[in-house]
Amino acid sequence: MAEAGPVVADLRAEGDDLDALVADLPAARWAAPTPAVGWTIAHQIGHLLWTDRVALTAVTDAAGFASVLQAAAANPSGFVDAGAEELAGTPPGRLLADWRCARTRLHDALLAAEPGRKLPWFGPPMSPVSMATARLMETWAHGLDVADTLGVKRQPTTRLRSVAHIGVRTRDFAFAINDLPAPAESFHVELRAPDGSVWEWGPADAAQRVSGSAEDFCQLVTQRRPLASLDLTAVGADAQRWLTIAQAFAGPPGAGRATTT
Repeated sequence: MAEAGPVVADLRAEGDDLDALVADLPAARWAAPTPAVGWTIAHQIGHLLWTDRVALTAVTDAAGFASVLQAAAANPSGFVDAGAEELAGTPPGRLLADWRCARTRLHDALLAAEPGRKLPWFGPPMSPVSMATARLMETWAHGLDVADTLGVKRQPTTRLRSVAHIGVRTRDFAFAINDLPAPAESFHVELRAPDGSVWEWGPADAAQRVSGSAEDFCQLVTQRRPLASLDLTAVGADAQRWLTIAQAFAGPPGAGRATTT
C-alpha cells in the first residue's frame, strides 16, 4: 500500500507557500474580498483551518468525528460556510497561528496512521494518502483564490499531479452530482506537467480523450477558471461534457467562475 509520506510532504510545502503569501499582510488586508463570492482572505484561511481540524478529528477521534457528521446533517448545505464565517472573525495573527498548529498536527497524524486504515469522512472513507491528497487539492485551490486577490502569479509545481489525479478520479462523481449517467467508456487524460514531462491516466487507445496543460486542468476541476480560458482539448462527446461539469471537491455542483482574473 502507498505510504502517505510523499503526499504529506507536498501538502506541507503547499501550506507553507500559502502561509508565505499571508504572513506579512496587514490586518486590514485580510478583509479583502476574494473571487469566492462573500469570502475574504480570512474566510479562505478560516476554511482551511476548519477543514484541517475536522480532518485531524477524523484521524484521531472517531467519536468526535461522528459528532461532526451529526452537525453536518443538520445543516448539509451550509455547515462548511458557517465554519469559515465563524473563524473569519478571528484576529488575523491568531487565525494564522491556529492554522499553522492545526495543519502541523494533521500532517503528523497522517504520517503516523496505518497505510491501510480507512479514515471516516463526509463521503466514502479514505486512506491516509487519499486524505492528504484531498487536503493538498483544497490548500492549492484556496491558495489560488488568495493569490488572485493579492495579484500574485504562483509558479506551478509538480505537486499539481495530486490535484490532477483527484480531478481524474472524480469523473464519475461529477456526472452523478449533475444527475447524469457515468460514461461507459474509459477516458485517456494526457497533461503537460510544469516540469515538461507528461502525466497520463487511462488507456492510451481510448476514444474519449482530454489533453492540455496540467495547471489548467487543475484550475478546471477545482472550478477556479472558466473552461473557455483554459488550454484544454476534449475529443468525444462524453469527454467534452465532462469538461463542462468537472469537479474535484465534494458537495453539490459548483457554479464555477464566469471570468478570468
